[in-house]
Amino acid sequence: MTGTSAAPLRGVRVVEAATFVAGPFAGMVMSQLGADVIRVDPPGGGSDFGRWPLAATGASLFWANLNRAKRSVTIDHRQPEGRELLLELICAPGPAGGVFVDNMVGGRRIKHEDLAARRSDVIHVHIEGRRDGKPAVDYSINAEVGVPLMTGPSDAAVPINHVLPAWDLVTGMLATTAVSAALLQRDRTGEGSYVEVALADVALAGVAGMGWVAEAGESGSARDRMGNHMFGSFGVDFETSDRRRVMVVALTEGQWKSLRKVTGTEAVFEALENTVGADLDNEGDRFRLRETIASILRPWFASRDYATVKGLLDEAKVLWSPYRDMAEVVETELSDPASIIEEIEQPGVGPMLSAASPWRWGGEQTRPTPAPSMSADTDDVLSELLGLSQRDLGRLRDARIIG
Repeated sequence: MTGTSAAPLRGVRVVEAATFVAGPFAGMVMSQLGADVIRVDPPGGGSDFGRWPLAATGASLFWANLNRAKRSVTIDHRQPEGRELLLELICAPGPAGGVFVDNMVGGRRIKHEDLAARRSDVIHVHIEGRRDGKPAVDYSINAEVGVPLMTGPSDAAVPINHVLPAWDLVTGMLATTAVSAALLQRDRTGEGSYVEVALADVALAGVAGMGWVAEAGESGSARDRMGNHMFGSFGVDFETSDRRRVMVVALTEGQWKSLRKVTGTEAVFEALENTVGADLDNEGDRFRLRETIASILRPWFASRDYATVKGLLDEAKVLWSPYRDMAEVVETELSDPASIIEEIEQPGVGPMLSAASPWRWGGEQTRPTPAPSMSADTDDVLSELLGLSQRDLGRLRDARIIG
C-alpha cells in the first residue's frame, strides 16, 4: 500500500468463516480495501485448505491467493466452547467490529439471532448455495441457468462448461457490497443488518440482467450456439499465417470503419450493403451478416503473420486481443512494468505470483500482501480482542479448541 487513501475500510474488523471462492474472495477484497479481516478455520484447516492448484511444496496456491492480507485464527467451533469463543470474537465490543461473513451450513452454524442477541448492531452476511439452504456450487448453478448450452460450437452435441467460477466471484463482490452498505446504514442509524446472498439467485439475476431471460420468455425458445461469434454485434476470432489466433471486435461504428480501412475491404463491404440492402454501420446488421463478414476478412489475417497483424491493428486502433495460454499471460505480465502481477514471498510456498488490487483509489493501488500461515494469528487475535491470557490459550490448545 502506498498510502492511506487507498484503504477506505481501515478500522473495520471483519470475521470471515467461509470456504472455497465467494466468501474468501469477499474477505480478500475487503482486506485490500484496508479492513482487518480475520479468517477463522477449524484446526488443521477447512475443506479448501489443500485445494488445487498446488505449489511444488504441496501448499495450496488457491488458498494462498484468496486469503492474502488476512489474519488466520483456528477455532473448533463444532465444540460448544469453541462455538462460544467464535461468537465472542464476532461480537467483540468496539465500533470497528461486529461484522461477520460466512457460508456455514448445518445445524451448528452461527445464526444471526445468536449474534444479534449479543450485539444488536451486528452485520452478518451469509452466503449460501440456494435460498432454501440446499447446497450448490458455481459449476452446478451455471449449468441450470443455461450458459453451457449457449457456449461452444454451433454443432456441439453436449454442454460446454467454462473454467471460470464467474458466479462465485460475482457473489463475493456482492457480499463485499452488502458489508459496505450495511456499515453505512449502521453509521447512519445504529442498526445492524442480516443479508443473505444465494449463489443461485446471483446467477439468475446475472442472466436476467443481460436480457437473456426476457429474450427466452418472449421467443419461447433457447438461443442457438454461435461458436466464437459475439452476440448482437460483430466479433469473432481469426487465424494468422503463423497460426496465432486473435479476437477482433467491432462494437461501434468507429471500430467497424477502422477494421474495414486497415483490411482494405471498404469497397467490398459497400458492394455487399448494396447487394443485400444492409447498413453495416448498424451493429444488428453486422451481427446478422457475421458469417459473410468473417469470410471476407479471413484471407487478410491468413496472409499475414501475427507480428504484422498486431502492428497494423494497433496502428489502426482496432479493438482486438491475442489468445494466450496462462504461461503466455505470465510471460507477458512479468515483462510489463505497469502490470498488477508481481512476485511475493508466501509462507509455505516461497516466491509466488499474485495480483495487486484491480482498482486505483485516488491514484493509489494496494500491492499484494501474502496470506498468513494457518493459525499464525490465533494467540494475538484472541488475546487482543478477548483478553485471553497465555494460560487461557494454553488450556484451549490442550483441549484442541484452538490451533
